[in-house]
Amino acid sequence: MADPTAFHGYRGEQVDIGGRRLRVVRAGLASEAPMIILECGAFGCAADWAVVQDRLAAQGLASLAYDRAGLGYSDPGPAPRDGQAIVSDLETLLHRLEIEGPLLMVGHSMAGLMLRIFVGRNRHRVRGLVLVDAVTSETIENPAAARAIAGFQKVLALVGRYADLGFMRPVSWVIGDKIGLGSDASREKRRIYGLASHARWSADEVAHWSTTSQQGRDLGHHPPDLPVAVVTAGAVPLSQDLRALQSAPARASTKGYLAQVGGAGHANLLGLRFADSIIEGIHHVLKA
Repeated sequence: MADPTAFHGYRGEQVDIGGRRLRVVRAGLASEAPMIILECGAFGCAADWAVVQDRLAAQGLASLAYDRAGLGYSDPGPAPRDGQAIVSDLETLLHRLEIEGPLLMVGHSMAGLMLRIFVGRNRHRVRGLVLVDAVTSETIENPAAARAIAGFQKVLALVGRYADLGFMRPVSWVIGDKIGLGSDASREKRRIYGLASHARWSADEVAHWSTTSQQGRDLGHHPPDLPVAVVTAGAVPLSQDLRALQSAPARASTKGYLAQVGGAGHANLLGLRFADSIIEGIHHVLKA
């Protein structure tokens, strides 16, 4: 398979995690504050967090975003690409970079499933959690959500199967950046969105949604003393039941924070217009 990084430059660095590499983007200077780890959603990549990382760095906070195995500019990893495999990669990556903690974990969308597992396995070094329009491990138990997830899986399975035909490249320049990123990150996001390898491995992650959800539930709920901020997109139409599932981690925390951002969509919540709402959630957790 051709190296997708060979045709143009990209931000960040490649880190070997044992015979394969993950692309990492670090920003800000290390300090006594927790290192902020940013986990992207389904079909996402490190570029999704470019605006958030710039704003955190301007406030003296260090952060790390990365491409999961097979996504963006990272090498593929062994199958299956379920939550335990993804979290194992992240743990190895942090060890290779000598980032042991304390950590503040931030996740968008499907990343809520991965962070449930990561926190369960690493509670001793996690100081807080910020969920950005994220799903929980219990979401799939809701019948309406289960139907929507199944539909999403079917669509991505088709995209991944036929991505080698090259149709994602022209599509990427039309809808590849719904976030609303700055120019460099926006170009990077669109390039990654058009990669056939990115589509295939994204589809594989989504195919294991049920397994990853169960792995999170098996580890139990986040401890009530863990500071949790939930920042949601006000323009996304959700039922009362699904809103309750989304906000549950903050409501279960003795140091919880809830913010529904009016006018924000699921993707552009991370972009230039609305990213400050995520920064506010991060600051709540840091103070807590």
